Amino acid sequence: MAMDPFNQLIVAISVTSFFTFQWLFHKVSPWMSTRISRPGFLGLSDKQKIEWNSRTVSTFHALLVGIFCLYILFFDDPVNEDPVWGDPTWVKTNVAITTGYLISDLLLIFYYWKAIGDKFFVVHHLAALYAYYYVLGEGMLPYFANFRLLAEFSTPCVNQRWFFEVLGYPKSSRPNMANGVAMAVVFFVVRIAVMPVYYVRMYAVYGTAAFYLVPWGGRVAWICSSICLDIMNVMWMHKIARGCYKVLRSARRSKARGPHENGKTD
Repeated sequence: MAMDPFNQLIVAISVTSFFTFQWLFHKVSPWMSTRISRPGFLGLSDKQKIEWNSRTVSTFHALLVGIFCLYILFFDDPVNEDPVWGDPTWVKTNVAITTGYLISDLLLIFYYWKAIGDKFFVVHHLAALYAYYYVLGEGMLPYFANFRLLAEFSTPCVNQRWFFEVLGYPKSSRPNMANGVAMAVVFFVVRIAVMPVYYVRMYAVYGTAAFYLVPWGGRVAWICSSICLDIMNVMWMHKIARGCYKVLRSARRSKARGPHENGKTD
C-alpha cells in the first residue's frame, strides 16, 4: 500500500532535520564560534569543542521547537480540544523535526562517547523516540506530545551556564550566578511545575472512548515514557538545585569574609 503523501512529508522532514543538525554540528557551530568567541573557543580542548558544538546545536533545536510548541498550545484548537485524537498536522511536523534531532544527537553521543557520552541522555532519547513513533505513525496523543516538548525551553539556560563556565567565568561571578538561578527557575517551571497539569489532563482522558482507541503499545509508550522522562527530570532538578545552592552559599561566604580582609567592617 502506498504511503500517504503527508506521511511521506513527515519522513522527509525527519530526514532533512537529521542532516541539518549534523551540518550544524560539524560545520556551522565551529564556523560561528570561531567568529563570535574566537579566543575562548579556540582555547578549548578537543573534548570541550565537541561538547560546545553539541550544546550549540541543542540550543538551536530547543528554541525552534519550543516556539513551535507555544504556537500549537495557544492556537491549535483541534489538538487542545481533543488531546488524544485531535488533528496532529502541526504536532507531527514539530515532532518530526525533534525526531531528526534526537537520532542525530544519539549518533553523535555514541561516536564521541568519551566527550559527550551520557547513559541518561541515551535513555531519555530512546524513551522519547519510542513515544514519538506512535505520534508520527498513528497521529495519536498530539496534545501530550506537544506538552512534553515544552520542556526544551530549559535547554538554552542549561547550555548558557556551561558556556560561561568553560569560558572561564567563576561560578561565583555575577553573570554565572544570575544564569544559574535563571536556569534553575526555568528548568523547574517547564519540567517540574507543569507535571500536575500534564498528569491531570492525562487522568481526565483515562477510561474515555478516545483512550480505549489507543492501542496497548501506544498506551505503554505514552504512560511509561512520561514517567521515565519525569523521573530523570526530577533527578536533574535535584542536581541543579544542589549546584545552585552551593554557588549561592559560596557567594554569601565570600561576601561575609570580604569586609574583614582589609581590616574594615560594614
